[in-house]
Amino acid sequence: MAAVTRALGLLGPRHGRHVLSADEVEELALRLGDDGVVIGLDSQRQPAVLGVNRPTPHDVLLIGGLWTAQVIALRAAATGARVAVETGRAASWAQLVRALGVGPSGMSVHDVGRVPPQGASAGNPVLVVRDCGMRPPRGRVVSGPWQSVLTLLPYVSPVAPRLIRQARLVGVQRISPDEATQVGRALGLSRSEVEALPTLADGVTLWCAERDRQYVVTQGTDAEVGLLGAARRMD
Repeated sequence: MAAVTRALGLLGPRHGRHVLSADEVEELALRLGDDGVVIGLDSQRQPAVLGVNRPTPHDVLLIGGLWTAQVIALRAAATGARVAVETGRAASWAQLVRALGVGPSGMSVHDVGRVPPQGASAGNPVLVVRDCGMRPPRGRVVSGPWQSVLTLLPYVSPVAPRLIRQARLVGVQRISPDEATQVGRALGLSRSEVEALPTLADGVTLWCAERDRQYVVTQGTDAEVGLLGAARRMD
């Protein structure tokens, strides 16, 4: 989990006199983790954390379903981030806007190419969600200090290689064998990882950052299921 935590979350301060050995850490009853959004459980059934409120630019690509992107948006808002959604299907996000409101830690929805400057800061972090279809245009609002960008790509399209190269973190849900081969080549996945992608269950994502890999299962809370329904890959 340590390697994946470095990829998904923010690192805390390092001071030699406070460093414990691995055995000493295991003796602690309280699990210590990074700040961020808990997006599910990893293969060891431990919380997987996605750090979206960062002082440095952070681009995330999710090749997957709307449900997972909306859960991440809801949980980011719960941490105090303001969520700005750029989408061509505003009706699909309307229920989230009603649930969150449009205040400092709420959600705003904008047409594709019409997202205004967000004024992100340490006290007002922003997550921009780009739900712009198979060929999202280059965004006017890009990642920056305290402003992360999550791009949702429903399937692998001709723009996927460029988006994968730009992203610091890539999540891949169930895709076809041909798409898995393309993504595997771009991400340097192992043969077993490529073969697993077409078989992933709803709510399961393979998250990749540099050479770190982690399968994460996202399950909705009662409130999330009541609002969005059960986990699903197809929309």
